[in-house]
Amino acid sequence: MNNNEHTSSTAWGTIFSAWFIACLATMGSLFFSEVMKLPPCVLCWYQRICMYPLVVILLAGLFPVSKSVIKFSIPLAAIGWMIALYHNLLYYKILPESAGPCQQGISCTSIQLEWLGFITIPLLSLSAFTTILVLLIFTNKELSHE
Repeated sequence: MNNNEHTSSTAWGTIFSAWFIACLATMGSLFFSEVMKLPPCVLCWYQRICMYPLVVILLAGLFPVSKSVIKFSIPLAAIGWMIALYHNLLYYKILPESAGPCQQGISCTSIQLEWLGFITIPLLSLSAFTTILVLLIFTNKELSHE
């Protein structure tokens, strides 16, 4: 296996991992809202707007592995990450609730789900975006060395 094949194989694996996480996050958000009937807040909708297209974009970037997938997916993941970080800062009361966009409907700080006493929906979103972003940045560096 030469260096280009190894780089391409590594890039495929990391893009696939990012795609898989985006799929899990998408299916999880749909499960929470459609099956468990947990209404999403405004910030959750914005995060969904960033996450859902990643499923399609990352899948398209796998066949064949394409560096162009990085330039489309990193901005989406970064914007989603910033929204998720902001949501967590509101949720954990680091920022006051008055700083949030959720003036009508479900509050962005309402506790709808809490596993093990600390795993919340906003934290799951932040974790997914962080992991996807790290994988995409790693892939970008790998593909830049080709």
